[in-house]
Amino acid sequence: MATSTNSKARLATVWLGGCAGCHMSLLDLDERIVDLLALVDLVYSPVADIKKFPEGVDVTLVEGACCNSDNIHMAREIRLKSKQVVSFGDCAITGNVPGMRNRLKVENILSEVYADGPGPAPPAQGGLPVLLAKVLPLHQVIPVDVYLPGCPPSPERIWLAVTAMLKGEPVELPAEMRTLG
Repeated sequence: MATSTNSKARLATVWLGGCAGCHMSLLDLDERIVDLLALVDLVYSPVADIKKFPEGVDVTLVEGACCNSDNIHMAREIRLKSKQVVSFGDCAITGNVPGMRNRLKVENILSEVYADGPGPAPPAQGGLPVLLAKVLPLHQVIPVDVYLPGCPPSPERIWLAVTAMLKGEPVELPAEMRTLG
């Protein structure tokens, strides 16, 4: 899956509304992370200080659900600039824990959680992205090519899926790795 100007595939990872557990599991590849980096150029990730999502990404792993206007904008940009998009973990696939707020009225969340709750008041609303009325799994915002379940997906599951995609093969996880969790 290498691009025509480079022998390595271009990999991006993105963190939307979630806990970063999927990225921690990616880092738990341990020594295999070196093997992965031999196959790819990491062109965007929360584990790297890259500010702008690049053009021409081969594979993008998207962790987290779409919870606010910034998440929607980023998801759409990812889809435009990526050949393959992966719903990376249960939050991206189902909404999971961030989706628990779907039972609450979005207009009351900030006041109930911050102003009336135990934490400090949030900054002025103008500095925050607009919360969506409901948290959305990634596939309800953009087309997704591969679903990689788990909360978080195990390092073995990540390794099998990503290396298959980089080889241009279909992602075929063993039966015990196909379910959520």
